[in-house]
Amino acid sequence: MTLDRRHFLQRAAAASLGFSGLGALSARGLAEDWVNELGVTGYGPLMPDPEGIIDLPSGFSYHIISIAGETMSDGLVVPGKHDGMGAIAAPDGSTILIRNHEISPGHRTIGPFDPDLKGLAKVDQTKIYDLGSLQEGVVAPSRGGCTRLVYDTLGGKSQGRLIRHELALAGTEHNCAGGLTPRGTWLSCEESIVGPDSKTFWRQPHGYVFEVPSLPGSGLVKPEPIIGMGRMNHEAVAVDPRTEIVYMTEDRNDSCLYRFIPDDPERYLKGGRLEALVITGHPQADTRRWETESPVAVSESLPVHWVALENPDAGDDSLRYQAWEKGAARFARGEGMWPGKGEIYFACTTGGTSMHGQLWSHRPASPGAEPAARDGITPGGTLKLIAEPNDATIVEHADNLTVSPWGDLIVCEDGLEEQYLLGVTPAGEFYKFGLNAMNRSEFAGATFSPDGSTLFVNIQNPGLTLAIRGPWRKA
Repeated sequence: MTLDRRHFLQRAAAASLGFSGLGALSARGLAEDWVNELGVTGYGPLMPDPEGIIDLPSGFSYHIISIAGETMSDGLVVPGKHDGMGAIAAPDGSTILIRNHEISPGHRTIGPFDPDLKGLAKVDQTKIYDLGSLQEGVVAPSRGGCTRLVYDTLGGKSQGRLIRHELALAGTEHNCAGGLTPRGTWLSCEESIVGPDSKTFWRQPHGYVFEVPSLPGSGLVKPEPIIGMGRMNHEAVAVDPRTEIVYMTEDRNDSCLYRFIPDDPERYLKGGRLEALVITGHPQADTRRWETESPVAVSESLPVHWVALENPDAGDDSLRYQAWEKGAARFARGEGMWPGKGEIYFACTTGGTSMHGQLWSHRPASPGAEPAARDGITPGGTLKLIAEPNDATIVEHADNLTVSPWGDLIVCEDGLEEQYLLGVTPAGEFYKFGLNAMNRSEFAGATFSPDGSTLFVNIQNPGLTLAIRGPWRKA
């Protein structure tokens, strides 16, 4: 399936976030009365859910569309550890979801071939990236990967029901987040750098990005790691629809921000240029703002440039150190990432003086305005720390995020206490949109249907995907 490029550009342009007021968040905090000088901040207080799943504002409803352990349309099992997701318009108007599963061998959760790996006989094993080691005479493949779902958003008999779900990528490790491409494919990221090791579980190296088609019924993709995007603890990606440059976060406490400039945007496997972000005039800047002095202040735009990395396929988890030696900025666990109107938004889960999280934006140089690379350095763009509340009652460990059709950020928490879905308005106000009422597992994978009617989100454990509808604001 090919996503119409104009539609992709329109969706990105709809994310017209201003966020000029976010610098005042430390002082203003959460609007307790839900109203500020611009009118209603959020959607009102959260109402207790009689089913004990998710508390939402009045007027909103949800239903569970997929649960770990269910049997899918291909006869395999819905894996657990639901994580990042993307939503794509199908030709018939329904919504295609691509959903990651953040499973590693040590996780006590169900995999796609359970029980007892009997499902292996139902698939072409050449399409499993890592078949793993023999355990008691049985091949035990890596259980991470992603699934493909089709949900009806138009109405009719299947309104509110899942039409189809199937396994799309198999044998990968700890698939955390990812991102959509202008072609309607999904880039699924491994947050792991394990293997290969003849003495342990893995036969293949991990730590890569894999491209997954969205066409329902297309089954398992042949898993081909995109070496040019680097080997690291990948988290999320966002493709700039204007330039088709791929931006990437890394889930490490001393991570960097990367971008991949493909030689052929239609075929990432042909390679490209991998670069890391440097704050111009501040080499090796520490943006975490923990205890060291940082050149970064909330709401200030800083010029940046990019340095080329010569060894993207480093097997010793050294990519961020290569970047640091060249002056790259250091971030505190880069996680969720999403494209907006001329900007790339991303979260740093443990950033900030209290380590409760930061929200950032990178504004790339306009197409055609960025000077050519010279001596391994490419000028261009700005970086802004748009929010750092340093208050766990406002945000605790910002993780996955998305941009709503009306311009707010929707942020998933991955903290230690109660887990919320948060909204952040262009005026700079945080509001609580949802509360995990069943446990303290993280929210993940927030994404809107292309028609804007439905917010999909996961509760990672025990593995639920929810479809939320209600009186959304207009774009």
